[in-house]
Amino acid sequence: MSDQQQHLFETEPAAWELDDQTMGRVATVVFANGPDGQFDYLVPDRLASVLEPGHRVQVPFGRGRQVRIGYCVAVETRALGPRALKEIQKPVDEQCLLSDSMLELTGWMAERYLCRWGQVLEAVLPAGVRGQAGTRQVTFLSVAEPAAADAKLPAKQAHALAVLAAAPQALTPGELAKEAGCTQAPITALRKKGLVVASVQRVRNAPAETIAPSREEALQLDTHQQTALDAICGAFHSGKHATILVHGVTGSGKTEVYMQAIREMIGFGRQAIVLVPEISLTPQTRQRFRRRFDRVAVLHSHLTDAERAWHWEQIARGQVEVVVGARSAIFAPTPNLGLIVLDEEHESSFKQSEAPRYHARDVAVRRAQTENIPLVLGSATPSLESWQHAVAGDYQLVSMPHRVAGRPLPDVATIDLKSEEHARGPRGAITRPLQAAMRAALADGGQVILLLNRRGFSTHIQCPACGNVVQCPECEIALTHHRQQQLAMCHYCDYHIPPPVVCPDCKFSGIRYSGLGTQKLEQEVRARFPDEACLRMDTDSMRKAGSHEQALESFRQGQVRILVGTQMIAKGLDFPNVTLVGVINADTALHLPDFRAAERTFQLVTQVAGRTGRGEKGGRVLVQTFNPDHLAIQAAVRHNYARFADAELPTRQTHGYPPFAAMLRVVVRGPAEQTVRGFAEHLADQIRHACGRQQTTVRILGPAAAPIPKLRGKFRFHFQLQSPMAEPLRAAVHQATAGIQAPDGVQWIADVDPLDML
Repeated sequence: MSDQQQHLFETEPAAWELDDQTMGRVATVVFANGPDGQFDYLVPDRLASVLEPGHRVQVPFGRGRQVRIGYCVAVETRALGPRALKEIQKPVDEQCLLSDSMLELTGWMAERYLCRWGQVLEAVLPAGVRGQAGTRQVTFLSVAEPAAADAKLPAKQAHALAVLAAAPQALTPGELAKEAGCTQAPITALRKKGLVVASVQRVRNAPAETIAPSREEALQLDTHQQTALDAICGAFHSGKHATILVHGVTGSGKTEVYMQAIREMIGFGRQAIVLVPEISLTPQTRQRFRRRFDRVAVLHSHLTDAERAWHWEQIARGQVEVVVGARSAIFAPTPNLGLIVLDEEHESSFKQSEAPRYHARDVAVRRAQTENIPLVLGSATPSLESWQHAVAGDYQLVSMPHRVAGRPLPDVATIDLKSEEHARGPRGAITRPLQAAMRAALADGGQVILLLNRRGFSTHIQCPACGNVVQCPECEIALTHHRQQQLAMCHYCDYHIPPPVVCPDCKFSGIRYSGLGTQKLEQEVRARFPDEACLRMDTDSMRKAGSHEQALESFRQGQVRILVGTQMIAKGLDFPNVTLVGVINADTALHLPDFRAAERTFQLVTQVAGRTGRGEKGGRVLVQTFNPDHLAIQAAVRHNYARFADAELPTRQTHGYPPFAAMLRVVVRGPAEQTVRGFAEHLADQIRHACGRQQTTVRILGPAAAPIPKLRGKFRFHFQLQSPMAEPLRAAVHQATAGIQAPDGVQWIADVDPLDML
């Protein structure tokens, strides 16, 4: 038989061949929890015209016909098999919550990040949207059709009926009573007579109106800004996807380019999504965009469920021009998306730490590709992954090497903490040169930012007599002293105890509190500069709703002269009066067991240095470090990204690390150390064999105890896989782990493209 003949016999049967088979509408349903996989359900005739892919549905599951809520991801008409399908009971929501493009995107995410499709859908749809937060059920009245004429109606009833009939839309009982100038009694009588019918609808409570900021006109662009804008608009008008990496030094005016590009999109009836890495940046960015655009929505985790649901609804209706938000805003239901912008694209906060462990940058690339729109990645310190894509020609690289208005980049100098001169200085975190620079900056009317990427007061509690370190019993990590709360806390599981005054082991009374956190730094600043207002910004001090906005506004207004904080103050903030930045210890992350440690140190120092010198007074940066000659420090001091990338990338390539190889990390945890170790070894062997069957070149490092070997009472082992190709690696892991049963109490996760190696 020829290939052509064989092909003819393998084609799908024609419609006339299926006449003797029962045809029906079949919906494919996935679940966020419980059973994995896709399940078929029969769509009853009463729902045939209602149910669409993207609806949440209520269905019976299992032999006990337990009622579950799932997501309908497909509906098709096909021949029904001999086995009867259970019927879908009803849609959960009146409207479809997920578009076809969002279903395609989430399906891709489930495959890429090795997780359930339903789990991804649950992460995409905010809880407030699923729970209809901020809505209430309201009764609306309308005249019955046909309305029966009743000449014997009392005057008040007749008047109320006439008012309702003349109303352009249905009225609530309260609205009708007010319009007709009567009580509820005549209205109730009309309802009893069947002349007025009632319907119950769910209505959203509108949030309180916020005062719009004063309008701001577009600024004049310099040559490099105009080049960047032309590249973005050119990609948009071509109707084809392009990823554009805007490598602009701090203060080069990247945000102005974004806003003018978005103005161009809006002129064609399109919407834009702008992602920022920190919640602290969201209010500032939103305010800047509200000065230019009429309809700006915000999506981030500090919103209430009702606020998030309201914004989501406005976006889905096409009533929003610009969506500003953190990581999850990439899923905003924009019906007319024209542009996606990831500002500070290098930031690790764009990676989700819980399933689905997606990276917003990669999801943005996929969404932009699917919708044929431009994606803009902006940073002064791009991730080496994005930089290599640009070098290879996959991304379009646009450089903005100068600050706006010809302002120079700040002078950066290092202070060697090993030197004898500084070792003899006053005890504390602030060296003599930094203190002198702070006094000079404040005397000149400037403001100061001090960066220390460590929370708490003291980071170490140890007995000098017996050497015992006070640790968390659940994580075996040193507790951090939080002086204001009078607690010794674990930053991983929130275990806490009162600060010990004697050694818990030997009862020695001279227990020592050492190490430096932002609380201790704040105290030192207040002691050395008692006449200056000081403010601390870290996750401990910024817990209340609106605290970020209040803190930044007080600093912007000059009410606060010295700002102390962790990495949340190191990026994106624009304060022209900041004339000095001090990095208290640039080495806090430099020697972590993570191949990205040098890159993160370079990015952090460069970014915080960029917070100064943005005004007429200029600025300077002092970096305190024990490693002033380290490449990451030296490159940051010279604002030389290319030097750092040129030195770091060959090392990555030699050792098979991203961006030259795909990477996947498997973490196994459980209460029994030997059981966890054994299962991790079994899992690694299964993956190794699957890679061999698929002829996938893979390097497996481990299993070994994780850098944090015990967390929240669970022992942790991990291993990492590196391969030149991503797809075969993920396929092998999926095949090896499908249906695998972990011992009781043992859990495991597969983190694709991991950023957290601890």
